[in-house]
Amino acid sequence: MEARQGTGGAAGTGGGIHAPARAGDEIRLSVVIPNYNYARFVGDAIDSALGLDWPHVEVIVVDDGSTDGSRAVIEAYGPRITALFQPNQGQVGACNTGFVASHGNVVIFLDSDDVLDPSVVREAAAAWRPGISKLQFQMRSVDADLVPHGSFFPQYHQVPTPDEVRRWATSTGTYPTPPGSGNVYSREFLQKIFPLDHAGGRASDSCCIAAAPFLGDVITLPKPLVSYRIHGKNDGAFSELDTRRFGREVARATQLFGYAQRIAASAGLSVADDAIRYSLSLLPYRVASFRLDPTAHPLPRDHRVSLLGDLFHGLRRPQGMTWRARAAISIWSVLVLFAPMWLASRIVLWRFATGTRPQALVRSMRALGIVR
Repeated sequence: MEARQGTGGAAGTGGGIHAPARAGDEIRLSVVIPNYNYARFVGDAIDSALGLDWPHVEVIVVDDGSTDGSRAVIEAYGPRITALFQPNQGQVGACNTGFVASHGNVVIFLDSDDVLDPSVVREAAAAWRPGISKLQFQMRSVDADLVPHGSFFPQYHQVPTPDEVRRWATSTGTYPTPPGSGNVYSREFLQKIFPLDHAGGRASDSCCIAAAPFLGDVITLPKPLVSYRIHGKNDGAFSELDTRRFGREVARATQLFGYAQRIAASAGLSVADDAIRYSLSLLPYRVASFRLDPTAHPLPRDHRVSLLGDLFHGLRRPQGMTWRARAAISIWSVLVLFAPMWLASRIVLWRFATGTRPQALVRSMRALGIVR
């Protein structure tokens, strides 16, 4: 691996013992940006990290064997960042490299196509305290040119306490959470799970998100503090209907659930083997996968009756959703399972690719309080 070292702020001096962040301590932030062939976007991500309204920030960019013009973009920042270049190891490998090189007591893994708001660290610092594993906030959906779609996620219908997040994760294997760039982690927590392997799939954020409720407190800020680009090549975002992708997401979630069970057990907590069946966050992926591509659906026990049964039992388990949101998932699931295929496909697209929703539907959802 090649390294181009820069100061990137003053998050630490390197080498020594990393003290956990405590109330009243100065947050020393490390922003780790894994990049692969995002020359078009990575400069915006770096600029947002360098522009944070906080005195102690280091920016570490790990280029994971890009074959486009990423290297030139990254090297142009010179000593303002720490630039690391390595052969392709995937996102997990890039984040492992970046974490080892970091010195901060608080870490953000910023996807190289996302953009942080300048105030994100000050918002986090105001809520930080001992025992936090991660602080999570909302993300606004934008297009490739950073033009907002007018929506943000997750929809925190209630702002959960850490105990509620832990209870939901234990009961259903999931909880309302943003993907990678929407989370700020304590180093104390990350040291318990790094280096990451592929136990949670190829996305580096999966294991961090799954483990957080069991190894510390998850604090939720219901504010959009990062822009999440949807440009057609994202690993997590939908811009068009890819029927096979739903099955892949279900398989990945099932694999990640096993990892969460192991982490919970290590903390003396028990997560039932069937808990994931009642997750209302995962259920729409299962319904879409089963209906749109049944031959490739990874859960052979799923069929219309069993999915409706899991929906019924899931509705009875608190998961941080209002009755409106639960009703919307119920109606959506029934429509997808029983509507003609042409209509079911359109309904699935509208749910997962928010930019394709007709404005009349968006206005109706807002009026009902389903989205904001």
